[in-house]
Amino acid sequence: MLGFALLAACSTTTDPAETYKNETVQQIFQRGEEALRDHSYSEAIKRFEALEVQYPFGHDTEIAQLHLIYAYYMSSDYTQAEAAADRFIHAHPASPHVDYAYYMRGLSNYFQNMGVFERIFTVDLATRDLTQIKKSYADFAQVVHLYPTSRYAPAAHQYMIYLRNTLANHELEVAQYYFSLKAYVAAANRANLVVRHYQGSSAIPEALVLMAKSYRALHLKQNEADTLAVLQYNYPNSNV
Repeated sequence: MLGFALLAACSTTTDPAETYKNETVQQIFQRGEEALRDHSYSEAIKRFEALEVQYPFGHDTEIAQLHLIYAYYMSSDYTQAEAAADRFIHAHPASPHVDYAYYMRGLSNYFQNMGVFERIFTVDLATRDLTQIKKSYADFAQVVHLYPTSRYAPAAHQYMIYLRNTLANHELEVAQYYFSLKAYVAAANRANLVVRHYQGSSAIPEALVLMAKSYRALHLKQNEADTLAVLQYNYPNSNV
């Protein structure tokens, strides 16, 4: 993987314009890369920020910006990593490394949605606010659709499958909540949304079951029969 990165305002006590001002651009860059290799991400961030501020049009600045995305990400500063990747995408849309920026923005958005506890233990993301998850899915989709030959495309595709199931399960949970309140129209509509927009997800059979139950409660016999026909044809082992 391109272990690199871009600027995002890091909370340092020294003005980046003054940091390492006695070093050459090559020294700042090379020692920043050494810091990355040594996993000294805080030092790497300071150096690549200084490089970007002091030499915004330098030969190594674009690579330094990619390094900075990576350094923020490895420091678990996912908000800054997202912002850095976003700036790189807008500043260098034709860069041969922009696929990496999209991929890292996707990862950063994904991990912003998870706290330390969730990263250690398995937690159902479908129960959380999914704003960042939706953004993450969109970033991975950009990699897959715009850069299908990218080295990051296979991993991005796997994340898309996982996140698609997460989003579908979230909508299903909302539908089940409406059903528990006997809000059957809302439950049927939300379950129908899962079926229409998340084809192939693991939530589809349960969504069809919930739709059938909602139509039954509403005495919509034809709608129930049509839903059951789809369910039994595609998922013959499902029960209502």
